[in-house]
Amino acid sequence: SFPTRRSSDLDTLLDEADRAPQGPLQGLPMAIKDLAETAGIATSYGSPAFRDHVPAADSPMVARLRRAGAVIIGKTNTPGFGLGSHSYNPVHGVTRNPYDPTRSAGGSSGGAGAALAGRMVALADGSDMMGSLRNPAGWNNVFGFRPSYGLVAGGGPGDLFLSQLSTEGPMARSIRDLELLLAIQSEHDPRHPHSSGPYRPEATDAPLRIGWLGDWGGAYATEPGVLELCEAAVRVFEDLGHSVTALAPPFPAEALWEAWTLLRSWTIAGNLAPLLRQSPDLVKPELRWEIERGLAATAADIRRASAIRSDWFRCTAGMEVDILALPSAQVFAFDADWHWPRQIAGRAMDSYHRWMEIVVPASLTGLPALCVPAGFGAAGTPMGLQLIGHRGQDAAVLNLGRAYERATDWISRQPMP
Repeated sequence: SFPTRRSSDLDTLLDEADRAPQGPLQGLPMAIKDLAETAGIATSYGSPAFRDHVPAADSPMVARLRRAGAVIIGKTNTPGFGLGSHSYNPVHGVTRNPYDPTRSAGGSSGGAGAALAGRMVALADGSDMMGSLRNPAGWNNVFGFRPSYGLVAGGGPGDLFLSQLSTEGPMARSIRDLELLLAIQSEHDPRHPHSSGPYRPEATDAPLRIGWLGDWGGAYATEPGVLELCEAAVRVFEDLGHSVTALAPPFPAEALWEAWTLLRSWTIAGNLAPLLRQSPDLVKPELRWEIERGLAATAADIRRASAIRSDWFRCTAGMEVDILALPSAQVFAFDADWHWPRQIAGRAMDSYHRWMEIVVPASLTGLPALCVPAGFGAAGTPMGLQLIGHRGQDAAVLNLGRAYERATDWISRQPMP
């Protein structure tokens, strides 16, 4: 599930643990997603162009983990530059699902999800642009949380206003552990104006209004069994005293997709277009497609996409529910030898990521979204349920997840050895 640290033996790791500062993660071994830079440990971004890249410094998030006492033992696998919800690349190969090794572990935090499910690590970091903390959590029967944009401050120079589609966040096997890691990841960063941390739990038992959106009125093609499993999971909240209402689609799905694909490609092109010019033979087709689309976008295209995003943000802010509920993926874990599913329920997928369209509503406007285990499909692989809250209401979403965790026991179903 993760490429190991190159030059460390047991004695070195023990020495590092002894030298680590006292903190809530004192001596805890952690493997970091291979998109976050780690001092002295190769960070490939899942790309052969960076196979031998060894950063001189940690990313801000990794530095926070080290200050909390974590011992970094290696990296968790990811698709190249995090593109795609299936973690495979020519540097470290394919990450397979612990519940069925013939199946994908999801992505782009697939190595993190598989390592948690396989009890290889106790906590795992990840990042989420298009469901990358939610899809692998669902497929590995663990919890994954995409925080409100700004709660976990990113690092480095560059734009702080236009590119707000991605964020780092935690994965764990319990909400308690998830909140522990989130509190560390979200340490306030005075160098980052959007930093709104640290995260602080807020205990409350107030009843919430939950809106079940299912497949968005048929807009999202879903594999048979997904909706039934997730709707049964949503009904657990009624037993906990919350109200559940089936909602009609609150916004045109195709408009969300138009805005998402434009802003995503434009952001990726802004970050990675130099790589296409310098090393075109090392750029995978999906990345080339994103860069070329992003470079072709006009100012009018980006303004239109941003206007759609703004309209959707206004729509969510005015909704008369506290939580939106959706499956965390449109299909169960697919064949690990595939690049992506080419069709779902007879409907052709027109891009490498269309099959994950169901995660876009939270990502487009930086809403907090928790994936909780929803159970297992007929083939024995897990599925997750997204719980999406209002911007800044991270504690309310996690409170709901904690109550759900107490009422269910999916997490105890471990992969077969």
